Amino acid sequence: MSHHKPHGRHGNRVDWNDPHLQSLLSRTEHWKLDNRSSHAPQDVQVHIGWGASTGRPGVLVYERDQVMVLETTFPIQQGEHVRVDRIAADGLRVVWGMVVESREGQRAEDRLHGVHVHWLHVR
Repeated sequence: MSHHKPHGRHGNRVDWNDPHLQSLLSRTEHWKLDNRSSHAPQDVQVHIGWGASTGRPGVLVYERDQVMVLETTFPIQQGEHVRVDRIAADGLRVVWGMVVESREGQRAEDRLHGVHVHWLHVR
């Protein structure tokens, strides 16, 4: 016997004008999702552009699949190619990526330290 409820055309109806729902939504409209705290931060060197010979310090704050999130104290333009060097158990690990989004940090500590947050698509 299946207890699965079939999906009908009507589904669940939501009254978007309900005052209780409007109150809840108004309290969340300025929320910013930020998953940086789910990964142990790791110091890295960030090389901007294909021919960069010297790196600048950054912090790897998130990594999964083909995505890296970096914090730096300097801006990096969207679309920029970057090389990220970091120390791993077996030596230096080098990863190339492209900046798909970049912005100034929005947390209080980000603003205090001039942090910029960059999302990279890793190649």
